[in-house]
Amino acid sequence: MLRVSEIKLPLDHGAEALRSALLKKLRVGAKEVASFTVFKRGVDARKKSAILYSYIVDAAVADEAAVLRRTKNDPHITRTPDLDYPGAVPAPRTAFLRPVVIGAGPCGLFAALILAEAGYRPIVLERGKVVRERTKDTWGLWRRSVLDPESNVQFGEGGAGTFSDGKLYSQIKDPRHLGRKVLTEFVKAGAPEDILTEAHPHIGTFRLVTMVESLRKTIEGLGGEYRFGSRVADLDIDDAQQVRGVVLANGERIAANHVVLAPGHSARDVFRMLFDRGVDIEAKPFSIGFRIEHPQSIIDKARYGKTIPALGAAEYRLVHHAANGRSVYSFCMCPGGTVVAATSEEGRVATNGMSQYSRNERNANAGIVVAITPADYPGHVLAGIELQRKWESRAFEAGGRSYKAPAQRVDDFLAQRPSTRLGAVTPSYKPGVHLTDLSDCLPDYAVEAIREAIPAFARVIPGFAMDDAMLTGVETRTSSPVRIKRGAGFESPNTSGLYPAGEGAGFAGGILSAAVDGIKVAEAVARRIADHVTTATTTRPPDSLR
Repeated sequence: MLRVSEIKLPLDHGAEALRSALLKKLRVGAKEVASFTVFKRGVDARKKSAILYSYIVDAAVADEAAVLRRTKNDPHITRTPDLDYPGAVPAPRTAFLRPVVIGAGPCGLFAALILAEAGYRPIVLERGKVVRERTKDTWGLWRRSVLDPESNVQFGEGGAGTFSDGKLYSQIKDPRHLGRKVLTEFVKAGAPEDILTEAHPHIGTFRLVTMVESLRKTIEGLGGEYRFGSRVADLDIDDAQQVRGVVLANGERIAANHVVLAPGHSARDVFRMLFDRGVDIEAKPFSIGFRIEHPQSIIDKARYGKTIPALGAAEYRLVHHAANGRSVYSFCMCPGGTVVAATSEEGRVATNGMSQYSRNERNANAGIVVAITPADYPGHVLAGIELQRKWESRAFEAGGRSYKAPAQRVDDFLAQRPSTRLGAVTPSYKPGVHLTDLSDCLPDYAVEAIREAIPAFARVIPGFAMDDAMLTGVETRTSSPVRIKRGAGFESPNTSGLYPAGEGAGFAGGILSAAVDGIKVAEAVARRIADHVTTATTTRPPDSLR
């Protein structure tokens, strides 16, 4: 098949328009195209007066070689790549210790799925609860200000991505098209089929819940095993720095020579344990800031000129380089969504954004965050965690010490005065907000940079600096504050058998990239187990010599 990209058509194009445009692009007659399918559809909104759909199409043609010769100067016509996932190295038939996967977020889930499909019967350890019980606990914080430190937005089946916009796109390099494997499995698990073709697919929390359940059943049906409420408190590491198992908080030891570590970016106790055990770990950059809310109609107008139901709620992505040297950017933009309480520790407030599949809530929200580096928190590998905790504790105090979040109108924030009343934008954060001055909720350099960035963003999106827009603090869990090092084989360079993976280990950012990383790590584990068993079998002395 041939892949044809950059086919542009009006939003109201007819049923035959795409086929006609494809024939024109390929320079062939109707009889020469046996069939075609849409691979991706995006939106080109650079001209508000002429917003277009942009298609990538895979077409079966009678003579591919002839078409390619005729169109050799067109970079938008190529052979369709092979998207089929070949699977990991199959499990050996001889006995081996089952691999352990720590964490049931997107990374751990797909690591477990790939291992299960290949016959390795992984054991999945999740500190939190099954996704439906976890959902109840999460709503307990949002509705009643009751936090369960082991079952919340950060911890539990599905990981932090379950309570998010459910974005399923990424800017990672993916030459093997592993992202397609992820999307295909999501569709099998109940996701809408349009995630395979939309350029910016998303799912939303409610649909993610049922998909996570379905994928768990698939893994269990293939011989995998889930253990919930199983917090890993320690690693069993021998004198040669080889993993021999994991130790749970209840004292139980599970023997394992191969451990996939996918704990998520908020597993602060795990990071401390790894540091204490001598695992190679380093501080890494992350970002801190606030959530900002506008009427979704403001964003729709800025992007499309008006609200266009066929296109859904509009998104944005913004970057500003401040005079103090800081980069400020929008993070995890949630069209038609809500700001949610995302803390996992008592006496602290952290925020995130979430949307449902419909994206039909009144407000748009996004993190407006400032990039920071280990130079901002020097002295210790885990100093970034302490910085997060400091400002989350400050936000808890500024919000009234009840898990309400501190909030401020944009006009008051820019004028450096506390807010005393709401305007046209009603904050969506639950369990509620406490109006105050956010200047004391982040370092001065971050506050200064955000104050400069908001008017700059308004030059791109008119109305972004509207007086009544709401800022809610604080956003500190943008990514992991540490990186658990690994080598070319995805294994820790100084702890054999330990495979750091996903967002918590510092190698992904978002659902899709974390899932793809889980696939890669699972493949590495499968290769290593198969190699070890093969080596042991071929080097075992014959019976007559034993």
